[in-house]
Amino acid sequence: MKVLIVGSGGREHAIAASVAKSKKVDEIYCAPGNAGIGKIARCVPIGPMEFDKITAFAKEKEIGLTIVGMDDPLVGGLVDQLEKEGLRAFGPRKNAAILEGSKAFSKELMKKYHIPTADYEVFSSPEEALSYLEKAKFPIVLKADGLALGKGVLICEDFQQAKEGVKAIMEDKQFGSAGNRLVVEEFITGREVSVLSYVDGRTIKAMASAQDHKRAQDGDLGPNTGGMGTFSPSPFYTEEVDKFCREHIYQPTVDAMAAEGREYKGIIFFGLMLTGNGPKVLEYNARFGDPEAQVVLPRMKNDIIDVMEACIDGRLHEIDLQFEENAAVCVVLASQGYPVKYEKGYVIKGLERFEGQDSYFCFHAGTKETDQGIVTNGGRVLGITAKGKDLKQARANAYAAAGWVDFENKYMRHDIGKAIEEV
Repeated sequence: MKVLIVGSGGREHAIAASVAKSKKVDEIYCAPGNAGIGKIARCVPIGPMEFDKITAFAKEKEIGLTIVGMDDPLVGGLVDQLEKEGLRAFGPRKNAAILEGSKAFSKELMKKYHIPTADYEVFSSPEEALSYLEKAKFPIVLKADGLALGKGVLICEDFQQAKEGVKAIMEDKQFGSAGNRLVVEEFITGREVSVLSYVDGRTIKAMASAQDHKRAQDGDLGPNTGGMGTFSPSPFYTEEVDKFCREHIYQPTVDAMAAEGREYKGIIFFGLMLTGNGPKVLEYNARFGDPEAQVVLPRMKNDIIDVMEACIDGRLHEIDLQFEENAAVCVVLASQGYPVKYEKGYVIKGLERFEGQDSYFCFHAGTKETDQGIVTNGGRVLGITAKGKDLKQARANAYAAAGWVDFENKYMRHDIGKAIEEV
């Protein structure tokens, strides 16, 4: 089988690495890919939103399965277009990907079907939002309704911050059209946990838990990013929590989407907050998390193609989803200044150290192949992932491996997973 992966980040590299292990696959393409993906797949210069070109390429190359890794093409309807042309694709259709595409939609769905989440209000004008916020209890959370690269969430400590946040999201359009509507949400506290799941329209199978670190700097300081590192599993995601989530969150979400005429096939990413009143949904994503995929997929025992095809064909109940009894930690190597302002084009040294390794992985996020070698080409450059018998060992291994690689203006957090050592 020939497989096409759509995307260019660390998530897509992790997917490609899993696909490369499948006995069913003899050729992998990636549009547009990156320098790391290029070592195991043929990268083609087609953008993720160039639907006609992707479809034409898939037909020309007789692609057996297209895996859409990114949120924008999913929300935009790439899976619908591929299926319309008789091509097999993994990921939710447009009417289901709205689960991530609109926070207002997902909040209203949870309210209607009694899925636990924080209280909220939705506003279409800054005036209405400000009028509500004048009487609100702080701290409070502002969320741009649409896709904002994981950065459209502001925690406001007082009315002045909220006023500035409304202006940034709704008036200055800091996140573009994602800020046409605003979700104002109750601030809830607890441990955050991410759980990725496979879905076939009726059946849902949860993967191993993970926990991301969103802030740019040590101690969870600095601006929000796409993710600076992650670990799996979360020690806070207990059997009791898992049982509650399966009964009150996971299956009810799949059933709710089906009841709304929005059959969901693909990945649902559950962003959870383990509050004093039980687990609540912070957000849904319609694809693998980045960098969560980089710690979850290396621990998965199953052939990823078997699982994805079962999702497409409505046979997920036949799959015994299994994960290794170990742990993994991913440390993101970024460009100094990310996510605000940074330089790129610096040669990366030490990548050869990862060749032939089976417990250490270097997932490329923002890299490019040049005459000088592989250079930095983004804010998040590499995701260094390592396994270990437990989280403590995996963390030590990941930071040791992060030292194998060097490039000018290399930056990373030094406390990814540190809290788990105190558990």
